[in-house]
Amino acid sequence: MVFENREQAGKKLANKLLRYRKESTFVLALPRGGVPVGFEVAEVLQAPLDVLVVRKIGLSGNKEFGIGAIAEGGVQVLDFAGIESSATNEEELKDVISSEEEELKRRVRIYRGGVPLPDLKGKTVILVDDGIARGITVKAGIEAAKKLNPKKIILAIPVCASDTLESLKRMVDDIVCLATPVKFMAVGSWYKNFAQISDEEVVKLLNKNRENE
Repeated sequence: MVFENREQAGKKLANKLLRYRKESTFVLALPRGGVPVGFEVAEVLQAPLDVLVVRKIGLSGNKEFGIGAIAEGGVQVLDFAGIESSATNEEELKDVISSEEEELKRRVRIYRGGVPLPDLKGKTVILVDDGIARGITVKAGIEAAKKLNPKKIILAIPVCASDTLESLKRMVDDIVCLATPVKFMAVGSWYKNFAQISDEEVVKLLNKNRENE
């Protein structure tokens, strides 16, 4: 299954989440790419939308290879096997984490004016991204979502590597995923249009959702 774009993927995903429409549902999207997907989900479910900011901790020479991730609420998830195999030393790791913490704060400031996420006690949280490869960032997102005291957490993604999906099942109450290819490659390979999403687009979609409430 190849999606036209994130918007189409979000609409298809929303149709598989209709059973949560009657619940007290709150959609949290992982920026930036998860926001257009999450917006469509929130529209169909008539739910509020916000972002849960996460940042991948990548190797200094290869930012795409995640050796960990951080998320709002002081969450930090590290892949110790990846750190060891990449020969990343403690000082390098601290520098990368510090840099990503600054970027995380910047995004929270831009997307929500620095306001922390609400207490979602009793809510059904639907955590949305545009796709998952190795899963290190979404694991940080799940841990951050748990700190908001939701009734349950539903992970919703258009596409996820099959082996990664198995490792995530024990972390959430339910997973809704449209495609689980064995030969995954990269998230972008499952979209015809996988253009970069800007901060301005994220803010525009968040504001549009608030206007529609």
